[in-house]
Amino acid sequence: MISEESKTRFAQEVAKYPADQKQSAVMACLAIAQQQLGHLSAETEREVAEYLGMAPMAVHEVSSFYNMYNLEPVGKYKLNVCTNLPCQLRGGKHALSHLEHKLGVALGETTADGMFTLQQCECLGACADAPVLLVNDHDMCSFMSDDKLDQLVDGLRASEVKP
Repeated sequence: MISEESKTRFAQEVAKYPADQKQSAVMACLAIAQQQLGHLSAETEREVAEYLGMAPMAVHEVSSFYNMYNLEPVGKYKLNVCTNLPCQLRGGKHALSHLEHKLGVALGETTADGMFTLQQCECLGACADAPVLLVNDHDMCSFMSDDKLDQLVDGLRASEVKP
């Protein structure tokens, strides 16, 4: 269930648009709901649709189109590796394969400890820095060689170790 705090944030996003265009805030509202709940269930999509006066299917069309929305639970660190052509030409598929081996999961899976979910994504707009990946839909990592991938994963794991 979406909290009142999240709905207050929804209202702030809706206020950015003309009153008859509040559906324009759908992406922001989905992001807010996901921040609160971790992923977007069908029930969450229905709540967003009701809030914005949209058909639930219209909300689902948005949430299922963009891979920044999690329709199932994901690990603490979601790693999206770009596999679009420029990144493929510069090692994107190899980076994905390397991470599958290092993490012991296949594409789309989450590690047993719940730390990492491995996904592929389309262009991240940093073709000159290929191969690139995005951590938790926010932090872009460029020129991802095997060594840099290992350092990233090992660093994220180490940050979880409590003294």
